[in-house]
Amino acid sequence: MKSLTELYKIGKGPSSSHTMGPQRAAKIFLSKNMNARYFEVTLFGSLAATGSGHMTDSAIEDVLKPVALVNIIWKPSVFLPFHPNGMHFAALDDKRNVINEWTVYSIGGGSLSEGKKVGDMFDTSETYSLNTMGSIMDWCDKYGRNYWEYVAECEQKDIWDYLAKVWDAMQKCVEDGLIHEGVLPGSLNLPRKASTYYVKASGYKSSLQSRGLVYAYALAASEENASGGTVVTAPTCGACGVVPAVLYHLHKAHGFSNIRIIHALATAGLFGNIVKQNASISGAEVGCQGEVGVACAMASAAACQLFGGSPSQIEYAAEMGLEHHLGMTCDPVCGLVQIPCIERNAFAATRALDADLYASFSDGKHRVSFDKVVNVMRKTGHDLPSLYKETSEGGLATEYNDIM
Repeated sequence: MKSLTELYKIGKGPSSSHTMGPQRAAKIFLSKNMNARYFEVTLFGSLAATGSGHMTDSAIEDVLKPVALVNIIWKPSVFLPFHPNGMHFAALDDKRNVINEWTVYSIGGGSLSEGKKVGDMFDTSETYSLNTMGSIMDWCDKYGRNYWEYVAECEQKDIWDYLAKVWDAMQKCVEDGLIHEGVLPGSLNLPRKASTYYVKASGYKSSLQSRGLVYAYALAASEENASGGTVVTAPTCGACGVVPAVLYHLHKAHGFSNIRIIHALATAGLFGNIVKQNASISGAEVGCQGEVGVACAMASAAACQLFGGSPSQIEYAAEMGLEHHLGMTCDPVCGLVQIPCIERNAFAATRALDADLYASFSDGKHRVSFDKVVNVMRKTGHDLPSLYKETSEGGLATEYNDIM
Protein backbone atom coordinates (compact mmCIF):
# COMPACT_ATOMS: atom_id res chain seq x y z
CA MET A 1 0.00 0.00 0.00
CA LYS A 2 1.07 3.57 -0.70
CA SER A 3 1.75 6.34 1.79
CA LEU A 4 -1.11 8.26 3.41
CA THR A 5 0.26 11.30 1.57
CA GLU A 6 -1.22 9.67 -1.55
CA LEU A 7 -4.65 9.42 0.09
CA TYR A 8 -4.94 12.77 1.87
CA LYS A 9 -4.40 15.50 -0.72
CA ILE A 10 -4.99 19.21 -0.17
CA GLY A 11 -6.40 20.97 -3.23
CA LYS A 12 -9.30 22.66 -4.96
CA GLY A 13 -12.74 21.07 -5.37
CA PRO A 14 -15.25 20.12 -6.50
CA SER A 15 -13.99 16.68 -7.55
CA SER A 16 -10.75 14.84 -6.90
CA SER A 17 -11.19 12.53 -9.89
CA HIS A 18 -12.78 15.08 -12.24
CA THR A 19 -10.94 18.26 -11.22
CA MET A 20 -7.77 17.57 -9.25
CA GLY A 21 -6.70 14.53 -11.29
CA PRO A 22 -7.16 16.07 -14.75
CA GLN A 23 -5.45 19.29 -13.68
CA ARG A 24 -2.50 17.33 -12.36
CA ALA A 25 -2.34 15.38 -15.63
CA ALA A 26 -2.42 18.64 -17.63
CA LYS A 27 0.51 20.01 -15.62
CA ILE A 28 2.56 16.87 -16.26
CA PHE A 29 1.81 16.90 -20.00
CA LEU A 30 2.55 20.62 -20.28
CA SER A 31 5.93 20.20 -18.59
CA LYS A 32 6.96 17.87 -21.41
CA ASN A 33 5.47 19.90 -24.26
CA MET A 34 6.18 23.56 -23.56
CA ASN A 35 6.80 24.23 -27.29
CA ALA A 36 3.40 23.00 -28.45
CA ARG A 37 1.20 25.43 -30.39
CA TYR A 38 -2.05 23.53 -29.82
CA PHE A 39 -3.36 21.02 -27.28
CA GLU A 40 -6.16 18.57 -27.94
CA VAL A 41 -7.62 16.83 -24.89
CA THR A 42 -10.20 14.06 -25.26
CA LEU A 43 -12.27 13.12 -22.22
CA PHE A 44 -13.92 9.70 -22.12
CA GLY A 45 -16.70 7.94 -20.23
CA SER A 46 -17.73 9.31 -16.84
CA LEU A 47 -15.09 12.02 -17.06
CA ALA A 48 -16.84 13.40 -20.14
CA ALA A 49 -20.39 12.77 -18.93
CA THR A 50 -20.12 15.00 -15.85
CA GLY A 51 -16.92 16.87 -16.60
CA SER A 52 -18.60 20.19 -17.32
CA GLY A 53 -20.41 20.24 -13.98
CA HIS A 54 -17.24 19.14 -12.22
CA MET A 55 -15.22 21.93 -13.89
CA THR A 56 -12.93 19.44 -15.66
CA ASP A 57 -12.58 21.66 -18.71
CA SER A 58 -11.73 24.71 -16.62
CA ALA A 59 -9.18 22.75 -14.59
CA ILE A 60 -7.39 21.66 -17.75
CA GLU A 61 -7.67 24.98 -19.55
CA ASP A 62 -6.30 26.90 -16.56
CA VAL A 63 -3.05 24.97 -17.04
CA LEU A 64 -2.76 24.73 -20.83
CA LYS A 65 -4.38 27.91 -22.17
CA PRO A 66 -1.66 30.32 -21.03
CA VAL A 67 0.74 28.42 -23.31
CA ALA A 68 -1.30 27.41 -26.38
CA LEU A 69 -4.78 27.01 -27.83
CA VAL A 70 -6.78 24.19 -26.28
CA ASN A 71 -9.50 22.03 -27.83
CA ILE A 72 -11.42 19.73 -25.50
CA ILE A 73 -13.35 16.83 -27.05
CA TRP A 74 -16.10 15.13 -25.07
CA LYS A 75 -16.82 11.41 -25.61
CA PRO A 76 -19.17 10.33 -22.79
CA SER A 77 -20.31 7.16 -24.57
CA VAL A 78 -16.79 5.84 -25.11
CA PHE A 79 -15.23 3.99 -22.17
CA LEU A 80 -11.57 3.07 -22.30
CA PRO A 81 -10.81 -0.41 -20.93
CA PHE A 82 -8.78 0.42 -17.82
CA HIS A 83 -11.02 2.94 -16.02
CA PRO A 84 -14.14 5.05 -16.76
CA ASN A 85 -12.17 8.29 -16.28
CA GLY A 86 -9.90 8.18 -19.30
CA MET A 87 -8.08 11.14 -20.89
CA HIS A 88 -6.02 11.49 -24.04
CA PHE A 89 -3.67 14.46 -24.37
CA ALA A 90 -2.16 15.46 -27.70
CA ALA A 91 0.38 18.21 -28.35
CA LEU A 92 0.44 19.68 -31.86
CA ASP A 93 2.83 21.96 -33.76
CA ASP A 94 1.88 25.05 -35.77
CA LYS A 95 0.83 22.82 -38.71
CA ARG A 96 -1.42 20.74 -36.46
CA ASN A 97 0.88 17.72 -36.60
CA VAL A 98 0.88 15.60 -33.46
CA ILE A 99 4.27 15.83 -31.75
CA ASN A 100 3.39 13.98 -28.56
CA GLU A 101 0.41 12.17 -27.04
CA TRP A 102 -0.47 10.50 -23.78
CA THR A 103 -3.35 8.43 -22.40
CA VAL A 104 -3.87 8.62 -18.66
CA TYR A 105 -6.63 7.83 -16.16
CA SER A 106 -7.95 9.71 -13.14
CA ILE A 107 -8.60 6.79 -10.80
CA GLY A 108 -10.00 8.58 -7.74
CA GLY A 109 -8.81 10.77 -4.92
CA GLY A 110 -6.72 12.87 -7.30
CA SER A 111 -4.53 9.89 -8.22
CA LEU A 112 -3.48 9.08 -11.78
CA SER A 113 -2.53 5.90 -13.62
CA GLU A 114 -1.30 5.07 -17.10
CA GLY A 115 -3.15 1.77 -16.89
CA LYS A 116 0.01 -0.33 -16.96
CA LYS A 117 0.90 -3.20 -14.66
CA VAL A 118 4.59 -2.57 -15.30
CA GLY A 119 6.26 0.74 -16.05
CA ASP A 120 3.47 3.04 -14.87
CA MET A 121 5.06 6.42 -14.08
CA PHE A 122 2.72 6.77 -11.09
CA ASP A 123 3.64 3.42 -9.57
CA THR A 124 5.42 4.79 -6.49
CA SER A 125 7.11 2.66 -3.88
CA GLU A 126 5.09 0.65 -1.39
CA THR A 127 4.96 2.08 2.13
CA TYR A 128 2.95 -0.64 3.88
CA SER A 129 3.80 -4.34 3.67
CA LEU A 130 0.41 -5.42 5.04
CA ASN A 131 -2.52 -4.86 2.68
CA THR A 132 -5.53 -6.21 4.61
CA MET A 133 -7.10 -5.03 7.84
CA GLY A 134 -7.04 -8.58 9.16
CA SER A 135 -3.26 -8.78 8.88
CA ILE A 136 -2.86 -5.33 10.44
CA MET A 137 -5.12 -6.35 13.33
CA ASP A 138 -2.89 -9.38 13.85
CA TRP A 139 0.12 -7.04 14.00
CA CYS A 140 -1.65 -4.85 16.58
CA ASP A 141 -2.50 -7.91 18.67
CA LYS A 142 1.04 -9.32 18.47
CA TYR A 143 2.77 -6.10 19.52
CA GLY A 144 0.06 -4.66 21.77
CA ARG A 145 -0.28 -1.53 19.66
CA ASN A 146 -2.97 0.42 17.86
CA TYR A 147 -3.50 1.27 14.20
CA TRP A 148 -1.84 4.67 14.30
CA GLU A 149 1.25 3.02 15.70
CA TYR A 150 1.39 0.77 12.64
CA VAL A 151 1.29 3.94 10.55
CA ALA A 152 4.24 5.26 12.59
CA GLU A 153 6.06 1.97 12.00
CA CYS A 154 5.72 2.19 8.20
CA GLU A 155 5.73 5.87 7.25
CA GLN A 156 8.58 8.38 7.28
CA LYS A 157 8.89 10.47 10.44
CA ASP A 158 7.53 13.55 8.67
CA ILE A 159 4.12 11.89 8.27
CA TRP A 160 2.98 13.59 11.49
CA ASP A 161 3.94 17.01 10.14
CA TYR A 162 2.01 16.21 6.97
CA LEU A 163 -1.07 15.04 8.86
CA ALA A 164 -0.87 18.20 10.99
CA LYS A 165 -1.16 20.20 7.75
CA VAL A 166 -4.08 18.01 6.71
CA TRP A 167 -5.82 18.67 10.04
CA ASP A 168 -5.19 22.43 9.70
CA ALA A 169 -6.67 22.39 6.18
CA MET A 170 -9.71 20.44 7.36
CA GLN A 171 -10.38 22.89 10.19
CA LYS A 172 -10.01 25.90 7.89
CA CYS A 173 -12.34 24.33 5.35
CA VAL A 174 -15.06 23.81 7.97
CA GLU A 175 -14.61 27.30 9.44
CA ASP A 176 -14.66 28.98 6.02
CA GLY A 177 -17.80 27.07 5.12
CA LEU A 178 -19.56 28.20 8.29
CA ILE A 179 -18.90 31.82 7.39
CA HIS A 180 -19.74 31.83 3.69
CA GLU A 181 -23.31 32.37 2.56
CA GLY A 182 -25.11 32.71 -0.77
CA VAL A 183 -25.76 30.41 -3.70
CA LEU A 184 -23.42 27.69 -4.87
CA PRO A 185 -22.14 27.92 -8.47
CA GLY A 186 -24.00 26.00 -11.16
CA SER A 187 -27.43 25.66 -12.70
CA LEU A 188 -29.14 24.30 -9.56
CA ASN A 189 -29.01 27.66 -7.73
CA LEU A 190 -28.58 25.72 -4.50
CA PRO A 191 -28.24 27.95 -1.42
CA ARG A 192 -25.58 27.27 1.19
CA LYS A 193 -27.03 25.89 4.44
CA ALA A 194 -24.08 25.40 6.78
CA SER A 195 -24.24 28.81 8.48
CA THR A 196 -27.99 28.47 9.04
CA TYR A 197 -27.65 24.99 10.52
CA TYR A 198 -24.86 26.22 12.76
CA VAL A 199 -27.01 29.06 14.15
CA LYS A 200 -30.12 26.91 14.54
CA ALA A 201 -28.20 24.18 16.38
CA SER A 202 -27.52 26.56 19.29
CA GLY A 203 -31.24 26.74 20.02
CA TYR A 204 -31.69 23.02 20.70
CA LYS A 205 -31.05 20.89 23.76
CA SER A 206 -27.55 19.45 24.01
CA SER A 207 -28.39 16.05 22.46
CA LEU A 208 -29.95 17.58 19.35
CA GLN A 209 -27.49 20.45 19.32
CA SER A 210 -24.64 17.99 18.95
CA ARG A 211 -26.19 16.40 15.89
CA GLY A 212 -27.08 19.77 14.38
CA LEU A 213 -23.49 20.96 14.73
CA VAL A 214 -22.18 17.82 13.01
CA TYR A 215 -24.60 18.50 10.15
CA ALA A 216 -23.35 22.09 9.98
CA TYR A 217 -19.68 21.09 9.91
CA ALA A 218 -20.22 18.50 7.17
CA LEU A 219 -22.30 20.92 5.11
CA ALA A 220 -19.64 23.59 5.55
CA ALA A 221 -16.82 21.47 4.14
CA SER A 222 -18.97 20.02 1.36
CA GLU A 223 -20.23 23.44 0.31
CA GLU A 224 -16.68 24.75 0.22
CA ASN A 225 -15.88 21.86 -2.09
CA ALA A 226 -18.89 22.52 -4.32
CA SER A 227 -17.77 26.13 -4.74
CA GLY A 228 -14.23 25.15 -5.74
CA GLY A 229 -12.66 25.92 -2.36
CA THR A 230 -9.64 24.23 -0.80
CA VAL A 231 -10.47 20.84 0.71
CA VAL A 232 -8.79 17.58 1.72
CA THR A 233 -9.52 14.36 -0.12
CA ALA A 234 -10.79 12.06 2.61
CA PRO A 235 -10.81 9.91 0.60
CA THR A 236 -12.19 12.12 -2.22
CA CYS A 237 -13.41 15.67 -2.74
CA GLY A 238 -17.01 14.49 -3.13
CA ALA A 239 -16.83 12.92 0.35
CA CYS A 240 -14.61 15.57 1.91
CA GLY A 241 -17.14 16.68 4.54
CA VAL A 242 -17.46 13.48 6.57
CA VAL A 243 -14.10 13.03 8.32
CA PRO A 244 -13.56 16.78 9.00
CA ALA A 245 -17.07 17.13 10.45
CA VAL A 246 -16.60 14.26 12.89
CA LEU A 247 -13.10 15.26 13.96
CA TYR A 248 -13.93 18.97 14.22
CA HIS A 249 -16.95 18.17 16.38
CA LEU A 250 -15.00 15.84 18.67
CA HIS A 251 -12.17 18.37 18.94
CA LYS A 252 -14.54 21.20 19.87
CA ALA A 253 -17.11 19.36 21.97
CA HIS A 254 -14.89 16.85 23.77
CA GLY A 255 -11.60 18.68 23.89
CA PHE A 256 -9.47 16.05 22.16
CA SER A 257 -5.97 17.41 21.61
CA ASN A 258 -4.49 18.03 18.19
CA ILE A 259 -2.05 15.14 18.55
CA ARG A 260 -4.87 12.70 19.34
CA ILE A 261 -6.84 14.01 16.37
CA ILE A 262 -3.78 13.51 14.15
CA HIS A 263 -3.39 9.95 15.41
CA ALA A 264 -7.08 9.40 14.61
CA LEU A 265 -6.46 10.79 11.11
CA ALA A 266 -3.71 8.22 10.66
CA THR A 267 -6.08 5.40 11.62
CA ALA A 268 -8.80 6.78 9.35
CA GLY A 269 -6.31 6.96 6.51
CA LEU A 270 -5.25 3.37 7.06
CA PHE A 271 -8.85 2.18 6.55
CA GLY A 272 -9.25 4.38 3.48
CA ASN A 273 -5.99 3.03 2.10
CA ILE A 274 -7.17 -0.56 2.50
CA VAL A 275 -10.19 0.22 0.31
CA LYS A 276 -8.10 2.12 -2.24
CA GLN A 277 -5.70 -0.84 -2.45
CA ASN A 278 -8.22 -3.67 -2.62
CA ALA A 279 -11.26 -2.07 -4.25
CA SER A 280 -11.71 1.57 -5.31
CA ILE A 281 -12.54 5.03 -4.00
CA SER A 282 -13.67 6.25 -7.43
CA GLY A 283 -17.37 7.04 -7.84
CA ALA A 284 -17.00 6.46 -11.58
CA GLU A 285 -15.81 2.92 -10.90
CA VAL A 286 -17.84 1.70 -7.89
CA GLY A 287 -20.44 4.38 -7.19
CA CYS A 288 -20.80 6.58 -4.12
CA GLN A 289 -20.22 3.64 -1.78
CA GLY A 290 -16.54 4.10 -2.67
CA GLU A 291 -16.65 7.77 -1.72
CA VAL A 292 -19.16 8.60 1.03
CA GLY A 293 -19.23 4.97 2.19
CA VAL A 294 -15.47 4.87 2.62
CA ALA A 295 -15.46 8.32 4.23
CA CYS A 296 -18.01 7.07 6.77
CA ALA A 297 -15.83 4.04 7.52
CA MET A 298 -12.80 6.28 8.01
CA ALA A 299 -14.67 8.66 10.31
CA SER A 300 -16.17 5.74 12.26
CA ALA A 301 -12.70 4.31 12.90
CA ALA A 302 -11.30 7.69 13.90
CA ALA A 303 -14.13 8.38 16.36
CA CYS A 304 -13.93 4.92 17.91
CA GLN A 305 -10.20 5.29 18.48
CA LEU A 306 -10.64 8.70 20.10
CA PHE A 307 -13.16 7.24 22.54
CA GLY A 308 -10.80 4.46 23.56
CA GLY A 309 -11.96 1.66 21.31
CA SER A 310 -9.85 -1.46 20.98
CA PRO A 311 -8.49 -2.42 17.54
CA SER A 312 -11.33 -4.92 17.11
CA GLN A 313 -13.97 -2.34 18.09
CA ILE A 314 -12.41 0.22 15.73
CA GLU A 315 -12.47 -2.32 12.90
CA TYR A 316 -16.11 -3.12 13.73
CA ALA A 317 -17.08 0.56 13.61
CA ALA A 318 -15.39 1.00 10.22
CA GLU A 319 -17.02 -2.18 8.92
CA MET A 320 -20.47 -0.86 9.80
CA GLY A 321 -19.71 2.53 8.29
CA LEU A 322 -18.96 0.92 4.94
CA GLU A 323 -21.42 -1.99 5.07
CA HIS A 324 -24.43 0.26 5.48
CA HIS A 325 -23.51 2.23 2.37
CA LEU A 326 -23.18 -0.83 0.12
CA GLY A 327 -24.82 -0.31 -3.25
CA MET A 328 -24.99 3.48 -3.00
CA THR A 329 -25.11 4.94 -6.49
CA CYS A 330 -23.31 8.00 -7.78
CA ASP A 331 -25.97 9.98 -9.65
CA PRO A 332 -25.09 13.70 -9.38
CA VAL A 333 -27.82 16.03 -10.59
CA CYS A 334 -26.61 18.14 -13.53
CA GLY A 335 -23.15 16.64 -13.01
CA LEU A 336 -22.57 18.91 -10.00
CA VAL A 337 -21.13 17.77 -6.67
CA GLN A 338 -24.20 19.15 -4.87
CA ILE A 339 -27.34 16.99 -5.04
CA PRO A 340 -27.31 14.42 -3.45
CA CYS A 341 -23.61 14.70 -2.51
CA ILE A 342 -23.74 17.46 0.10
CA GLU A 343 -26.57 15.95 2.16
CA ARG A 344 -24.94 12.52 1.95
CA ASN A 345 -21.85 13.93 3.64
CA ALA A 346 -23.94 15.30 6.50
CA PHE A 347 -25.82 12.04 7.07
CA ALA A 348 -22.68 9.92 6.77
CA ALA A 349 -20.97 12.03 9.45
CA THR A 350 -23.74 11.33 11.97
CA ARG A 351 -23.85 7.69 10.89
CA ALA A 352 -20.13 7.45 11.66
CA LEU A 353 -20.80 8.58 15.23
CA ASP A 354 -23.59 6.01 15.48
CA ALA A 355 -21.24 3.27 14.24
CA ASP A 356 -18.69 4.29 16.85
CA LEU A 357 -21.29 4.17 19.63
CA TYR A 358 -22.66 0.81 18.49
CA ALA A 359 -19.18 -0.71 18.28
CA SER A 360 -18.24 0.72 21.68
CA PHE A 361 -21.15 -1.11 23.32
CA SER A 362 -19.88 -4.37 21.83
CA ASP A 363 -16.84 -6.49 22.60
CA GLY A 364 -15.66 -5.98 19.02
CA LYS A 365 -16.59 -9.49 17.87
CA HIS A 366 -18.71 -9.73 14.73
CA ARG A 367 -19.25 -12.11 11.81
CA VAL A 368 -18.47 -9.94 8.77
CA SER A 369 -14.99 -8.42 8.67
CA PHE A 370 -14.02 -5.08 7.16
CA ASP A 371 -11.95 -6.91 4.54
CA LYS A 372 -14.98 -8.94 3.45
CA VAL A 373 -17.10 -5.80 3.13
CA VAL A 374 -14.39 -4.18 1.01
CA ASN A 375 -14.46 -7.19 -1.28
CA VAL A 376 -18.26 -7.07 -1.50
CA MET A 377 -18.14 -3.34 -2.19
CA ARG A 378 -15.74 -3.91 -5.09
CA LYS A 379 -17.97 -6.62 -6.60
CA THR A 380 -21.13 -4.55 -6.06
CA GLY A 381 -19.53 -1.55 -7.71
CA HIS A 382 -18.55 -3.54 -10.77
CA ASP A 383 -22.09 -4.97 -10.98
CA LEU A 384 -23.67 -1.51 -10.99
CA PRO A 385 -24.64 -0.30 -14.48
CA SER A 386 -22.53 2.60 -15.72
CA LEU A 387 -25.50 4.99 -15.62
CA TYR A 388 -25.32 4.81 -11.81
CA LYS A 389 -21.60 5.59 -11.67
CA GLU A 390 -21.02 9.33 -12.06
CA THR A 391 -22.57 9.75 -15.49
CA SER A 392 -25.76 11.60 -14.47
CA GLU A 393 -27.67 9.19 -16.72
CA GLY A 394 -29.65 7.42 -14.01
CA GLY A 395 -31.17 7.68 -10.55
CA LEU A 396 -31.79 11.10 -9.03
CA ALA A 397 -30.18 12.88 -11.95
CA THR A 398 -32.85 11.70 -14.40
CA GLU A 399 -35.73 12.14 -11.95
CA TYR A 400 -34.71 15.74 -11.39
CA ASN A 401 -34.55 16.36 -15.13
CA ASP A 402 -38.01 14.84 -15.52
CA ILE A 403 -39.37 17.22 -12.89
CA MET A 404 -37.69 20.21 -14.54
